[in-house]
Amino acid sequence: MKRSLRRIATWLIPALAAMPFQTLAQTPPNVLVVGQVAEPKSLDPAQVTAVNDFRIMMNLYDGLVRYRDGTLDVEPALATEWEISDDGTVYTFTLRDDVTFHDGSAFDADAVVFNFERMLEEEHPYHDTGPFPLAFFFSAVEDVEATGEHEVRFTLNEPYAPFLSNLAYPTGLIVSPAAVKEHGDEFGRQPSGTGPFKFEEWVSNSRVVASRNEDYWDGAPPLEAVVFRPITDANTRVAEMLAGGIDLMVEVPPDNVAMFEEDPLFNVYEQAGPHLWFLILNLREGPFTDQRMRQAINYAIDKRALVDDVLQGTAEVAAGPTPPAFAWAYNEELDPYPHDPERARELIGEAGFEGAELTFYVTEGGSGMLAPIPMGSAIQADLAAVGLDVKIETYEWNTFLGQVNPGLEGKADMAQMAWMTNDPDTLPFLALRTDAMPDQGGFNSGYYSNPEVDDLLERARRSVDQEERAALYKEMQAIVHEDAPWAFIANWKQNAVASAAIENFQLQPSFFLLLHDVAKP
Repeated sequence: MKRSLRRIATWLIPALAAMPFQTLAQTPPNVLVVGQVAEPKSLDPAQVTAVNDFRIMMNLYDGLVRYRDGTLDVEPALATEWEISDDGTVYTFTLRDDVTFHDGSAFDADAVVFNFERMLEEEHPYHDTGPFPLAFFFSAVEDVEATGEHEVRFTLNEPYAPFLSNLAYPTGLIVSPAAVKEHGDEFGRQPSGTGPFKFEEWVSNSRVVASRNEDYWDGAPPLEAVVFRPITDANTRVAEMLAGGIDLMVEVPPDNVAMFEEDPLFNVYEQAGPHLWFLILNLREGPFTDQRMRQAINYAIDKRALVDDVLQGTAEVAAGPTPPAFAWAYNEELDPYPHDPERARELIGEAGFEGAELTFYVTEGGSGMLAPIPMGSAIQADLAAVGLDVKIETYEWNTFLGQVNPGLEGKADMAQMAWMTNDPDTLPFLALRTDAMPDQGGFNSGYYSNPEVDDLLERARRSVDQEERAALYKEMQAIVHEDAPWAFIANWKQNAVASAAIENFQLQPSFFLLLHDVAKP
């Protein structure tokens, strides 16, 4: 494999140096080169929140369970089976007994305990290898213990309906305790899991390389290696795809989808999923402390024009905080805010903010962000049309997250954001609850607070009756729609384009890239 990696590196150096529109050498045989939307922040699954990073890590690690191909249903992975107590508070997992981590250390119940205690217990000796921003996913875990070499038991403090789904999410991926102990807070640059591909190298702003795991418990993948290349500029990704510098690109710009569909050298893939693109509004200070201003923004933005003209039909107009992909929990009675500039001007006048100056954070590009610069410019124009003076500040993706996630207070009035989630609980619980404000470890960067919403979310996640959960989520959506802490913009239909030579690839409703079965003859 080392010889193969040298061959890959020999190809990559001139390819990366080439101008975007030059014809590049073909990518190496049996090596898949993926054009990513941004540089990863870390390869420690417990540390990150972006789908861009998850797309790499889902190929390096496994969880106890995983999403069944083409669905968000859970099936066995590192656990072969599990039992749930009658009261829904105790989960007992039987683990595979023939798995090792890529570094050669054993996967067993103690390794599972280490992973969850590292995230959840502040006194754990390796808790300082965090932070762990999505530890919220497992806040119901009261205790995790090895009840045998290959059996582990989770005890929850109350029934928690999304627990299995959260275990399948990247935050639940199992890392090598030996590697964490060896590398400490540098583990995110030297990862070790049990997945179909082994980490080989990470060259900043150039590539992440992973090689085939010949001993993978679910069968060795056909590909010899995968190279993930961060190509932030969407037009450059397109140029690289056309020139042969990459085999697969995610998040195809809407302007280019039809071109690739008409070219027999490429295959275009689309898949609906649980995605929401929205604007976070600052409810702690400034104009958006007034509900009328928040509703005015929703009326002022021509979301249909954004979807049809900017996104060219690759999304649907969003009506609220829950994506329609969660059909069982989606409130179909809610309609999107219509484009009504006159109503927007009336509300702005009533609130006394005519001519208000607003600071708007926009990113250059990032996972699920849907042509953020053109979208930001169009939104700026819509708000100018109702008398608001919007100043855009643009940031690279990871810098953008560093600005937005800690909260907008003292910095901006609004910011773009996109979430792709695994359960109707996830986004509102992490980004709309009072207890999810940034100073408490959550992502409620606009500081929205409504005790009734808090109560509905708490009741929904404790219920094991799906009909009851659905009713609670639908009631929550109606309240949030009226409160308008966000401007609800679009639900995306994710897409990707691959060389026609690529076999066995498909997009997943989870929005992750699963490359175990992909072949490149």
